[in-house]
Amino acid sequence: MPIPDYQTLMLPILRLSSEAEKSVSDVESEIADQFRLSEDDRNELLPSGKQRVFHNRLHWAKFYLSKAGLMSIPRRGRFIATEAGKELLRRGIDKIDLRLLLEIPSFKEFYRPDTATAAEPSSNAQEITSNTDSAQTPEEEIDTAHKKLTLALRAELLDRISRNSPAFFEQTIVDLLVAMGYGGSHKDAAQQLGRTGDGGVDGVVNEDRLGLDRVYIQAKRYAAGSTVGRPDVQAFVGSLVGFGATKGVFVTTSSFSTQARDYAKHLTQRVILIDGTTLADLMIEHNVGVRINRKIEFKRIDEDFFVDED
Repeated sequence: MPIPDYQTLMLPILRLSSEAEKSVSDVESEIADQFRLSEDDRNELLPSGKQRVFHNRLHWAKFYLSKAGLMSIPRRGRFIATEAGKELLRRGIDKIDLRLLLEIPSFKEFYRPDTATAAEPSSNAQEITSNTDSAQTPEEEIDTAHKKLTLALRAELLDRISRNSPAFFEQTIVDLLVAMGYGGSHKDAAQQLGRTGDGGVDGVVNEDRLGLDRVYIQAKRYAAGSTVGRPDVQAFVGSLVGFGATKGVFVTTSSFSTQARDYAKHLTQRVILIDGTTLADLMIEHNVGVRINRKIEFKRIDEDFFVDED
């Protein structure tokens, strides 16, 4: 069963908090059992990798219920249903969601303070309706938006590379390797990379600044939809053997066939295959060909600050 969205979790968490004071850890396992979630579902992480999806949704359900006055927070990490929350449960409702919470004036003022006046613009009303239909928590919406922007940026990077010259592609690899800490300096790396036709290898860079080991490079700027097959990788490995090399990186703007990837997994040499997607992701991660356009900080309450030691 899929992980329930945070609005679906509001009713069960309120019911449990009406019995006694609870914490998220107190109710997490019981609610997961109610929805018959598997271990994988319970442990699935947000795209940020910093929190479990189910745990995050429980927290947001609890937070919104508290802002609606249906739940109170008597002390750190604990919550309990208020009399208003218990009265709502006594009505026998079968669902709590944002539409219901927005009927509570205090919650509406918190959720959309700009629409709390009597003269409510229709556009704002439509915005509220749109937001109440969302099954994602605010953090999930941020992660989803970030993913969409990254996918678009990745596609544009590969398109720009494909429309430039082979020399530009080689220089891009130089920039990326140096940004990742390989090759020493741009000058050192550039002197090695780009010597096409040298025994089937496009270049070689130092693995570290001291030159204790070297990494051999093969660069293939293929059109979108093309696939690098096993014969290409096999030829590159043959070149590594000829040089007595143990490490190689094969970079392409397209993709590798399944046979090519399987072949690379069982080699004596360490050969890393970097396809177009991985190349673009590495460029984004190391700020090669991209720049920061906008930086947003998201802050949380510092619980230790509010601990009363008296």
